[in-house]
Amino acid sequence: MRKNIFFFLGVSLLLAACGQQTKNESQTVDFKDNVVEALSDSGRIDLNSLQWTREPKAYEVRNDTLIITTAPHTDLWQRTYYHFQNDNAPVLQMSSREKFFSFVVKTDFTQSHQRFDQCGIVMYLDSENWLKGSVEYENEQFQHLGSVATNNGYSDWATTAIAADVKTMWYRFSRREDDYCIECSQNGVDFSQMRICHMYAGADEIRFGIYACSPEESSFTAVFTDMKITECMWQAHDGQQPDEE
Repeated sequence: MRKNIFFFLGVSLLLAACGQQTKNESQTVDFKDNVVEALSDSGRIDLNSLQWTREPKAYEVRNDTLIITTAPHTDLWQRTYYHFQNDNAPVLQMSSREKFFSFVVKTDFTQSHQRFDQCGIVMYLDSENWLKGSVEYENEQFQHLGSVATNNGYSDWATTAIAADVKTMWYRFSRREDDYCIECSQNGVDFSQMRICHMYAGADEIRFGIYACSPEESSFTAVFTDMKITECMWQAHDGQQPDEE
């Protein structure tokens, strides 16, 4: 375990040292070279280390809480099965070249109500290379808890059905070099694996954070809290060893 990488952040990645803040206009924020550079003595992330890949029309920062109001017909998907390309969901991220770390966030999607309404965790590198995990509303009986890995312009979608009355979910995104893991939890303590994947474009500097969108004619309020970065919680594999070259 690396001892000198990220330390625990008990506050939001999205907070500058301010109180309530409402944003409705576009702004440009440059990435830092490494997320470590953004850490202040208080454990906060400087707002200048975050960037909207696409800024939502309406969002608020309240202390350690980010609230996004989604716009209709916003989505992330590339080609597979549906053949269309959707690339307009709001994404807020930070960047790092660090090869071993975990990023955690809690999502509240109580107001989701239309098919495919979603909010969750994301690593968005460019329009054709990204990874996301979320709960997507389906109907009053069930939802889809799932993840999408998009490599070289083609998306896949792996899901499992969960009850429609689940309205909060924690996610943990972990990196081990250019391999990645997404986990989920209903209590923020006990995490279950959703996906392990390799990202061909994710070998060096990456960008990661949160997103929310409404692919159909819908809008809802997505709430993000309890963001933190820790040492990598995705442990090294202790089973079958790699083949010798």
